[in-house]
Amino acid sequence: MRALTLLLPASLVLLASNAGAQTKNYPLTNPEPTSTVQVTAPAKAFQFWEYQAEEISGAYAMSNGWRMKVEPATDGIVATIDKQRPIRLVALSADRYTSRDGNVWMEFNRGAGGEDMLMSYVPDPRLAQVVTVTATATVAQR
Repeated sequence: MRALTLLLPASLVLLASNAGAQTKNYPLTNPEPTSTVQVTAPAKAFQFWEYQAEEISGAYAMSNGWRMKVEPATDGIVATIDKQRPIRLVALSADRYTSRDGNVWMEFNRGAGGEDMLMSYVPDPRLAQVVTVTATATVAQR
C-alpha cells in the first residue's frame, strides 16, 4: 500500500513536466510588420545675449541664388529668404539655431573668417530628404 501512495505523486510529477514542454513558444514563421514611433522633445532654448544675435544679423547670399535676411528675436533669430514667410529659429548655442519642429537648422560663423553659414532643411516632411545650402555674409550689410 505504501508503494501505491508514492507511485501516484511520482506519476503526477512526470505528467506535469511533460505538460510544461508543450507550452514553449515557437519562433514566428510569418511575423507581422511592426511600427515604430519616434518622439522628439521640443528644442530647449539656449540662454544667449542680444549682442550674440546681432553679430549674425544681416544679409546672406546663398549658394543656390537665394537671398536671406537674418534679424534678432527674443529667443533666437528670424530668417527671411527672398520674399517668403519669415522663419523663427530658436538658439541652441551662440552659433546654432533651429526651428521648433526641427525641420530647419542653421549654423553661423563657419569658415576661416566666420563669414559663412550652413543651412539644412526638410523641403517636404512626407519625404526622407534633407537639403543643405551654404551662404556667405554680404559684408557691407552684416
